Amino acid sequence: MPITSEHIMSRLKNAGVIAVMRNMTPEHVVKTVQALQDGGVTAIEITVENAGGLDAIKVVKEHFGESILLGAGTIVDGQKAEFAIDAGVDFIVTPIVSEEAIRVAKRRGCFIASGAMTPTEIHVAYEAGADLVKVFPADSLGPDYLKNVKGPLGHIPLMPTGGINLTNMAAYVKNGAVCVGVGGALYQYDNPLEIKDMAKKFMDAYHSVFKNGEESV
Repeated sequence: MPITSEHIMSRLKNAGVIAVMRNMTPEHVVKTVQALQDGGVTAIEITVENAGGLDAIKVVKEHFGESILLGAGTIVDGQKAEFAIDAGVDFIVTPIVSEEAIRVAKRRGCFIASGAMTPTEIHVAYEAGADLVKVFPADSLGPDYLKNVKGPLGHIPLMPTGGINLTNMAAYVKNGAVCVGVGGALYQYDNPLEIKDMAKKFMDAYHSVFKNGEESV
């Protein structure tokens, strides 16, 4: 049975925190992902600026199977989208509005989160077929920006990414994020135990928003 976009969206929402992993190599990716998973992270995005990223994706897919929701990031055109989908990812993520990448994703039946910054870009990406819009770079805009955009564009699911940390994450969630992308603040530590500890802190902080009755609207 094919995995639907609705199923991927549900898993991303349940995951809450998506680890955005840059400059990964096949030699180091497994221990890093294992530490993240041990800390409660169940969705990761491995960026593919170079061939090492695609190789790392294949290793993660082989090692973790369906226990990790696996995405490919920094997809800037249709060709990279094709390569990533062929590598077996569950979703792809762009830093920009690439209508070519969106078309490839739709043709291949792959979930796509399209990067966008302005309200116009957010609207264009969603109308072109993006399943989710990555508001990037989020730290240049702030949590209030997300709340303001959700006013007229409340039907569009948003995932802020860029500069998300333990201090500001709750504000983004309260202001309408369906999930958040977290980069170096989550995994750039010296050993797996530190990564696991930080992953747990992020997951606890994410879930505490809902435990306190402050769900996003």
